[in-house]
Amino acid sequence: MLISEYFTLSARQAEQFAQLDALYRDWNGKINVISRKDIDNLYEHHVLHSLAIAKLLPFQPGSTILDVGTGGGFPGIPLAILFPECRFTLIDSIGKKIKVATEVATALSLTNVVCKQERAEEEKQKFDFVVSRAVMPLPDLVKLVRKNISSSYRNAVPNGIIVLKGGDLKEELRPFKDAEVTPCSTWFKGEWFETKQVIYLPL
Repeated sequence: MLISEYFTLSARQAEQFAQLDALYRDWNGKINVISRKDIDNLYEHHVLHSLAIAKLLPFQPGSTILDVGTGGGFPGIPLAILFPECRFTLIDSIGKKIKVATEVATALSLTNVVCKQERAEEEKQKFDFVVSRAVMPLPDLVKLVRKNISSSYRNAVPNGIIVLKGGDLKEELRPFKDAEVTPCSTWFKGEWFETKQVIYLPL
């Protein structure tokens, strides 16, 4: 299995990752959360891509993470499988997408996941990290979620935002001198990852 090439998984985690294919195919047939032509690339383009965040920062047990604009559950659900001792809150403003994320989390018995239909500006809780996958330009995301970053931290780096992005980010990153950009190809093989990056911004 692709994920186990890059991560050491328990038997339970391997089983949960294996279940994702059937779950997302089933739900995607009812509610389109992954483009029809991309569902065959689920593990590379969606699951492994989400886990680039885990390569950048293996979250400490007890960490709290907010996934903004999760869609059908990315990057939140793959991260929640990998870090069962962390707590994940997945939000999206579109109800049917959150329904898919909720149903997948339930089917996998992920007790460390809460899914909510809401906009980022409505979320009031504090978290160690906000994660997101190409939902909006970074300056816009920072404005919305700065209020949600907890001031006390437990991980190897200060709390902040970790986002997955592709393409030329020069303009987007101009206001953020302390943003750190790491290519996904640092960890993962394959042409698809050559244009994908993980950005960490301490806040």
